[in-house]
Amino acid sequence: MRRPVVAGNWKMNPPTADEAIALAESAEVAAAESPLVTTVICPPMIWLRDVARAVPGVHIGAQTMHDEERGAFTGETSPLMLVGIATFVILGHSERRQYDGETDERVGRKVASAVAHGLYPIAAVGERAEERRAGQTEAVVERQVRAALAGLDRLGGTGLVIAYEPVWAIGTGDAATGEDAQKVAALIRGLLRELDPSAADEIPIQYGGSVTDANAAEFFTQPDIDGALVGGASLKPDVFAAIVAAASAASNA
Repeated sequence: MRRPVVAGNWKMNPPTADEAIALAESAEVAAAESPLVTTVICPPMIWLRDVARAVPGVHIGAQTMHDEERGAFTGETSPLMLVGIATFVILGHSERRQYDGETDERVGRKVASAVAHGLYPIAAVGERAEERRAGQTEAVVERQVRAALAGLDRLGGTGLVIAYEPVWAIGTGDAATGEDAQKVAALIRGLLRELDPSAADEIPIQYGGSVTDANAAEFFTQPDIDGALVGGASLKPDVFAAIVAAASAASNA
């Protein structure tokens, strides 16, 4: 059985270290109550070390990183800077693609760099609203998955997680249905089997996009969905705890 991974992407929140630590402590309680779930929190880069020191009982993830180890890249964070602090790193999030110009090819370089440095990449893929209306969901997701994994010679043992996040659902309150999310997750699983048949079934596939405590179980009961990449709801301790608990319940079903 695949172990579900629930990751909270805090984005550019909260504004102070004290608030970040308090939020992390609540996530640590949720993680302790659901030991069958890999619970990850992804604070802003500036709070990573403070949070990691404060909550050893929960996995820490970064929200992005550069693919190079060092260099003249103002404002960036290298994989070497994350090693020993973070376990996971989100790569290719749609907001990075939209606002920071990340290309499919660059996401692939980052994923390969993360794996090379012992970090577990959460590779995010998903279609925009206009692509969905044009019937391009499968083509877009396939392109992004293939590009994200192009630099890997194997998938097994890398700690890879794939997050399917339809862009039209992120922060809109308009989540996909469990059935629709499963169709895309099954497509992704098929691509993984093509790329590395022996490892495809060990890789968690998350759903992300307006995940709440009210709809989490709908996704977690799908055969190819193994957790969630949670945005706004991860800033609400009770809601995030309920999502983690829903993942635990589904894994026990």
